[in-house]
Amino acid sequence: MPNIVIFDTTLRDGEQSPGASMTLEEKVRIAKALERMRVDVIEAGFAVASPGDFESVKAVAHAVQDSRICSLARARAEDIDAAAGALRSAQASRIHTFIATSPIHMQYKLRLPPEQVLEHAVKAIRYARNLVDDVEFSCEDAGRSEPDFLCRIIEAAITAGARTINIPDTVGYAIPGQFGDLMATLLQRIPNADKAIFSVHCHNDLGLAVANSLAAVLAGARQVECTINGLGERAGNAALEEVVMALATRKDLFGLETRIQTTEIVPTSRLVSSITGFPVQPNKAIVGANAFAHESGIHQDGVLKHRETYEIMRAQDVGWNTNRMVLGKHSGRAAFRARLEQLGIALDSDGMLNDLFARFKELADKKHDIYDEDLHALLSSVSTTEIPKIYALIALEVLSKTGQAPEANLSLSVHGQQKQVRATGSGPVDAAFRAIEALANSGASLELYSVNAITSGTDSQGEVQVRLNDAGRIVNGQGADTDILVASVKAYLDALNLLSSPLQRAHPQMSGDGI
Repeated sequence: MPNIVIFDTTLRDGEQSPGASMTLEEKVRIAKALERMRVDVIEAGFAVASPGDFESVKAVAHAVQDSRICSLARARAEDIDAAAGALRSAQASRIHTFIATSPIHMQYKLRLPPEQVLEHAVKAIRYARNLVDDVEFSCEDAGRSEPDFLCRIIEAAITAGARTINIPDTVGYAIPGQFGDLMATLLQRIPNADKAIFSVHCHNDLGLAVANSLAAVLAGARQVECTINGLGERAGNAALEEVVMALATRKDLFGLETRIQTTEIVPTSRLVSSITGFPVQPNKAIVGANAFAHESGIHQDGVLKHRETYEIMRAQDVGWNTNRMVLGKHSGRAAFRARLEQLGIALDSDGMLNDLFARFKELADKKHDIYDEDLHALLSSVSTTEIPKIYALIALEVLSKTGQAPEANLSLSVHGQQKQVRATGSGPVDAAFRAIEALANSGASLELYSVNAITSGTDSQGEVQVRLNDAGRIVNGQGADTDILVASVKAYLDALNLLSSPLQRAHPQMSGDGI
């Protein structure tokens, strides 16, 4: 069967979700997970956007061996030079250049007539082909572009050397039938269409990103651009896990295959959720906690008699482990390491293993059973060498009585020195955050405070995400603990440490364009 190329843009378009900015180390961890999943093309970033983005693309290109690494670039020489420089060490590389082709974008954003847009596209593709063998060209806002102009610019792009042509529904405007017809029209009308692979990149503003992507595949597209958990700007992108499993489950309709190792889907989904701080909703297809759960008595009876009465996929095929080992305080290091390996968690050193195992033992003293979700939360708390730990929690005492303002008494390590501070607030969390700010005086504004239970039960760890905005630089801090107040303080301190990092870089939405 022919293959569909899976192009993952979690590290680029996914990072453009407000608050989803990732560190270099986190991008490499996700890229390695995508490589284990056998993703064909990994779009590692927008190299020209900032020095941080350039270094991230460079690090991913160096770390990944078995997937093609791609960098986005506008149809400008400086963008293409940056992309080529960041990709220099990649085993296989691609430059993905784009320019807007819809009337509204050409008139109001580019302020260029169609003929000049076509000239810029051809010039950029030829320039990129002098630097790399694999060039992809995107017609930004193709979903609202005129078919006649699309045919002209795509024919010229293929002649100039583009090996992949991407048709993005940049603003999520398309409807499946109409979008499939557009793809079919382009393939039929463009004389040299057989010289390139046609791709789709759909946004989810109307909740139709996956449906539009699959309609385009039925019409002849052979690459789908998507993200883990559907992460992306605004309402997100087509979800990789949904596209891949739709193709796998309905081979009778599509007659197509991907290279994806589907058992890596759930571990990768959890990793991305943990790093970005974007929880996966329980009823999310494929990777949601309830995706393979049955509560209705009728459904339960049917599944017990024959699984396929109510399940069209096996949970194990996408990485769920229904027979998982339960870890507790009596578990040893060998069992702990084995479970991490089963979850696809690779640690860089024995030091990281020791740190994680010590945290695991501390947690096991607080709660009886340790689940896979707990291990992922613990992993995100392990200290890294990239971000300096300027602030660290030593002790926390919170007094909260009915009719009285809550008071937090904090002991913090600040640049290695212990400092004590007290503050009151409208609630215990507010009091704790005010106490921290009394010492840190960061000036950052709190944009998000989110609490999620990692597992069920009253002894569950609480996982807290804190989003801070410091003059346009947005960071996500994370903390997990069975005490939700401690988790909240850890998350706030983690965010402050990120803001204090010398690795300053702009949030993706603060610079550049995107498709």
